[in-house]
Amino acid sequence: MQYTYAFEKMAVWQMAKQVTKLIYLKTKSFPKEEAFGMTSQIRRAGVSICCNLAEGSARIGTADQNRFYEMAFGSAVEVVNLLIVSQSLDYISDAEYVQLRTEMEKLTYHINNISGKKPKS
Repeated sequence: MQYTYAFEKMAVWQMAKQVTKLIYLKTKSFPKEEAFGMTSQIRRAGVSICCNLAEGSARIGTADQNRFYEMAFGSAVEVVNLLIVSQSLDYISDAEYVQLRTEMEKLTYHINNISGKKPKS
């Protein structure tokens, strides 16, 4: 029997996992010279969202949990920034940018909801 961790049940973690998968798929077409630059950075930021949500879910105190959820939010904003730069460099199309940006906006909204914070503008 495989144990299911609490984070695996979190809708926000599942959403972050799907967004990270989308990021990996979209960055496959980035220029090869970006393998250790933009491609690596945006992928690591996406994975960081999932990792911080998972780690936060394992913390007992609300303040400790929220610290990790805030880091997840920060990583999500980093992804948004990297998407903007990727679009400006024509690494992703306008349509791909809009799709990913929309998913990131949904995700950051949900991260803010679990941390009890108001959305940042």
